[in-house]
Amino acid sequence: MLLELAPEWTIDLDRGPDWLFIRLRPPSGNVRGSGAAEVPLAEKIFQHLEQAFCYRLVLEMDDVRLLRSWMVGELVRLHKRVVTHGGTLRLCGLSPASEAALQACRLFDHFPAFENRHDAVMGCNPRKPR
Repeated sequence: MLLELAPEWTIDLDRGPDWLFIRLRPPSGNVRGSGAAEVPLAEKIFQHLEQAFCYRLVLEMDDVRLLRSWMVGELVRLHKRVVTHGGTLRLCGLSPASEAALQACRLFDHFPAFENRHDAVMGCNPRKPR
């Protein structure tokens, strides 16, 4: 299901057994991550979790080429809210640049990168920081 998240940001939302899958889609002119406007991603995504009564989330980041500092902050906010509700947040499809951004912020241990949705759900084969 394609939903508008914030101005020009959309998400693909899928539900699986005990998991919610959200693929972030930045504005089309900013697919490479440059110049994307700051939006309250954590709050908007958490609203979908509450509506689904599900706090196990896989964020599919294939279309986000670079995690900007504000996006890292939003991931940290979202992670805190999800964990507070006894849930799990996992990322997959991170670009090498996004992995490097998490590593530089020393957050790679909090957000291990998985190759795909299946690996993220199973918690197997997380990629190691480069």
